[in-house]
Amino acid sequence: MKKNILMVAILALITAFTTTTAQIKIFIETDLEGVSGVFNFTQTREKGSPENLLACEYFMGDLAAVVRGLRDGGADEIIIIDGHGNQAMVPHLMVPGAVYVTGKPKPDGNHWKLDKSFSGIVMFGFHAMNGTKDGVLHHTQSSKSENKYWYNGVESGELAQTAIIAGHFGVPPILVTGDVATCREAVKFFGNGIVTVATKEGIAREAAALYPFEDTRKALYEGAKKAIAAIPNCKPYLITTPIKARMEYLDPDPTLPKPRLVGKEWVIPTAIQLLDQ
Repeated sequence: MKKNILMVAILALITAFTTTTAQIKIFIETDLEGVSGVFNFTQTREKGSPENLLACEYFMGDLAAVVRGLRDGGADEIIIIDGHGNQAMVPHLMVPGAVYVTGKPKPDGNHWKLDKSFSGIVMFGFHAMNGTKDGVLHHTQSSKSENKYWYNGVESGELAQTAIIAGHFGVPPILVTGDVATCREAVKFFGNGIVTVATKEGIAREAAALYPFEDTRKALYEGAKKAIAAIPNCKPYLITTPIKARMEYLDPDPTLPKPRLVGKEWVIPTAIQLLDQ
């Protein structure tokens, strides 16, 4: 009888431990400019062009390496959002181990949005903020109107914008992939705990020293695997709210003799409302 009671108690403890062990859920926000082999705007802007189709294949090859690395590192669930403006996912090149979310629009309240259940966010294929001299395809939101943003007086690019929203849910950035300038920017904003993987080195806005795919994808796999172990060392990126926002951009009005620099200031009440700007 005592043995049976003891066995029941042990099984109960094992069951309790199993059911309460936290699942590692990873959210991946993607872009196209920062993947291996991409270095000019023809590859990213002209949807369906031969250059763009190849760039999307490059994107999927890099992404596959990251998915495999996250899985082998211990991730239980991976949600990937196709974050590039005209989308970049190629369904027949998807590898197992993740859910791939693409297409527009992605309405509010959809099941695949970021929330507090995620253990970390990966910013994949990102680029440096507008004005970064050695940043390949550098821009913030729009390269055509040359947007620049400041939050509470700090100039910020898409890395910071994404991390601010993730911070609203308490989700830390754990991995950033892109060119050398993007990796440098990530460490500046998120600290030394963030794992970064450089896919190329910028020479000018549309010129880069490229690395062979075999090398970058090995580095992406290892970086993703390392990022899971780094989760305890990564903190959410939080800024004071309400956020004092400032923006500068070029007025695209074709009736003007030349583009006019425009500035505006406003207040963003909460970090999640950065999505509405």
